[in-house]
Amino acid sequence: MINLDDNSTVLRNDVKKLGNILGEILVHHGGVPLLNKVEELRKTTIQLRKSYDEDTYQKLKKDISNLKPPMRQQVIRAFSTYFHLVNIAEQNHRIRRRRQYQLEEDGVSQPFSLESAVESIKEHKVSEEVVQQVLNDLSLELIITAHPTEATKRTILEVQKRISTILQQLDHPLLTKSERKKLEESLFNEVTALWQTEELRQRKPTVIDEVRNGLYYFDETLFDVLPDIHQELEDQLDEHYPNTEWSVPNFLSFGSWIGGDRDGNPNVTPEVTWETLNRQRALVLKKYKQVIKDLMKRFSQSTTRVTVSDDLRTSVEADEKQYMDQDEVWQVETEVYRRKFAIVLKRLKHVGKSAVGYQHADELLEDLLVIQDSVEQHQPSHHKLKTLRKFIRQVKLFGFHLATLDIRNHSGEHEAAISEILKVVNITDDYASLREDEKIAILEDVLKDPRPLLLLNEDYSKETQKLLNVFNMIRQAHNEFGRKSIEVYLVSMTQSASDLLEVLVLAKEAGIYRLHADGQVESHLNVAPLLETVDDLVAGPNIMKSLFEMDVYRNHLTELGNHQEVMLGYSDGSKDGGTLTANWKLFKAQQEIHDIAKEFNIRLKFFHGRGGSLGRGGGPLHRSILSQPVETLGDGVKITEQGEVLSSRYLLTDIAYRSLEQATSALLEASAKVSHSTEQAHHREQAWEEAMEEISKQSLQKYQSLVFADSDFLTYFNQATPLGELASLNIGSRPMKRKGSNRFEDLRAIPWVFAWTQSRQLIPAWYAAGTGLQSFAAQSEENLTLLKTMYEKWPFFRSTINNLQMALMKADLKTAKEYTNLVEDEVVAERIYTNIKEEYERTREVLLRISGDDELLDHAPNIQESVRRRNPYVDPLNFLQVELMKEMRHTDEKPDELLIEVLLTISGIAAGLRNTG
Repeated sequence: MINLDDNSTVLRNDVKKLGNILGEILVHHGGVPLLNKVEELRKTTIQLRKSYDEDTYQKLKKDISNLKPPMRQQVIRAFSTYFHLVNIAEQNHRIRRRRQYQLEEDGVSQPFSLESAVESIKEHKVSEEVVQQVLNDLSLELIITAHPTEATKRTILEVQKRISTILQQLDHPLLTKSERKKLEESLFNEVTALWQTEELRQRKPTVIDEVRNGLYYFDETLFDVLPDIHQELEDQLDEHYPNTEWSVPNFLSFGSWIGGDRDGNPNVTPEVTWETLNRQRALVLKKYKQVIKDLMKRFSQSTTRVTVSDDLRTSVEADEKQYMDQDEVWQVETEVYRRKFAIVLKRLKHVGKSAVGYQHADELLEDLLVIQDSVEQHQPSHHKLKTLRKFIRQVKLFGFHLATLDIRNHSGEHEAAISEILKVVNITDDYASLREDEKIAILEDVLKDPRPLLLLNEDYSKETQKLLNVFNMIRQAHNEFGRKSIEVYLVSMTQSASDLLEVLVLAKEAGIYRLHADGQVESHLNVAPLLETVDDLVAGPNIMKSLFEMDVYRNHLTELGNHQEVMLGYSDGSKDGGTLTANWKLFKAQQEIHDIAKEFNIRLKFFHGRGGSLGRGGGPLHRSILSQPVETLGDGVKITEQGEVLSSRYLLTDIAYRSLEQATSALLEASAKVSHSTEQAHHREQAWEEAMEEISKQSLQKYQSLVFADSDFLTYFNQATPLGELASLNIGSRPMKRKGSNRFEDLRAIPWVFAWTQSRQLIPAWYAAGTGLQSFAAQSEENLTLLKTMYEKWPFFRSTINNLQMALMKADLKTAKEYTNLVEDEVVAERIYTNIKEEYERTREVLLRISGDDELLDHAPNIQESVRRRNPYVDPLNFLQVELMKEMRHTDEKPDELLIEVLLTISGIAAGLRNTG
């Protein structure tokens, strides 16, 4: 057993082992001079971090600027590869820590494990009835997206996965000397392969490439991990509440945007969405067939030894006649289970191809339940056959669609189409220019009329026809893949109630929403607003209230079980208001919308559009759940998982399990305590909210005074970051800017965050928070005491302060100063940089006063150590990036080799900081 009392030592040994292998590879490919140069830079940057010296700093910069090809590229790659290896070692250590908890004999459960959550619920004397009700209402849905923030190629990720597997095997205490030697040889070969693999994509991925990458995680980890999480929770409940027969519903699921997110991506066509649905079905059917073949091997019971149910016998005999040719029937007549599985396997092979195949996943489920009912008649009652139970759970989770695909589009697209349609049918000449109340009156009239509105498609522009085709595709998808294949239509930039009614009208014309002649409403698509900007978040509660007050909209919701989804965007709000203001407005919007929905007896699901980076709502998944208004957790939680988050959380089975276990345990425990003691769980002082209002107001003014009021700010941003170079990185199919314009409003939040992260300024993750907090704290000693109390007792505030600390820890204003040399106007560069630096110091000082820490992240030593371990190795890549960008921007002819080197630094820094966008 590995002793984890000194966690850092065990981890350092892994890092050292991998670093030594890399050193040997560097000598092989670049000779001793390459290794010496890398070591020289490494030791210098470490020394500078320990004790800064100006002469040493200038010498380091000079040494880096003197690097020339081909060594320069090899040095960049050496540091980048090192980060990939450190990432692997740290993930392996997380797995190691989890196993150590499981091996402990003193009954100490790991924090945020399912075991600890159930133990805590039991200690708080939450009754079985309350726990079961919480389970029935519990909902956590994670949505994978293709947002372009994963800078690491899938090929590299697969090599990393193999290296991680070998590291885990090397931890085994019973390895023989020969076995260890073989594993170490394999480890060396995999690190060599990592070095010898091309890091950069040669072309932009297509949407289907992104679909393929997303499906990889379902294939490799999620298909098995999701049912395992449900089973573990059931096992823990059985252990701690042994007198109850537990029913754990499918509360944890995954959906996808990949292939359905049309907002700003012209490459996502109805044809691409259809192909996405086909590929999802093909994968889940492949997985099912693999499971069936395994079950056929396991279920060898013979009717000469056991008695099977009459229902099973009857179904086997009927199905063999209906679906099987004589030579396809299982030959051993007494092996009834194998006969049934042979039928199931054939029907799976014909899904979507002929009448022999299952038409719906429910038909497959019925067959499996017949088998399970029969097995339970002869299986000892306390020893359930979990392989079959797991497969039944998988069919319930994944159906024939694998993952629900959300469709997203911009509100402006719908308005333009509706304007044209209404003009063609002579309802109004200029719908777009009408007042909101006039728009609503027209849309309600259309929705209350059972007659279709549309003329033939050719009467409309190509743009409108394309949009109409999207809704026709959704109707066809419901028929072909089931209604779970597409359940939600998201409206980006929702600014009014009419934005949602317009989508309902388009759904009506496609037959997804129907008003029958007898007044009966039929609706099969949940239309969800996406509230993104600060203004939209403030307006959100009134938008939803006006919708809930409309009979036509309430009738639509009634058909959906009085269920409404509301998406909250973390990116654009932060981009136009700063992270502190955005997070507070998000919190308030949830509170207010929740209260309004409660008035109308409507169940909500809040969909959190978080990114991987701190500037886009990133951070640990379970912490983000706990930072929400506690009263909203029972409504259901939906969160985007995108870019580098997918590989960091779901590449490895053990890490995927741990990530989902943490999120599930946090949501379960919080929801159970809310249900058990509402008053205590909802405790939040009015003074705290009033303080946040004041802090947010000051922070917003500070943020906008720089980002919007300073006429030179955009110039500084464009020149002092690698924004222009990011477009060549080929990390996503979607354009970096809306409409191809250079306006700040049309710049997507992802490159906005990515560029600031690269230059080590990380403005989206912290800027202006210090001014807001400091202005409040400086008013009186009582105010500072209040902030400390809020940090201690309010999860939202504590999470906000901790994330700000992490952002400051990853930022580096000394390194960021180098990027100001890229700004053409030195006066502008110095003025804006000084503003940023002063705000950094102000923020750091007030955060430490509030948290009581001596240094940033003292409360999270593992993360603190990780950031400290990485920072010295990121510095050379930053210096190289500045030098290369300076050379490239002042060269008329930009050689491919120079661009490649810039892109390698971008990829390396992304790997080093573990955050891109």
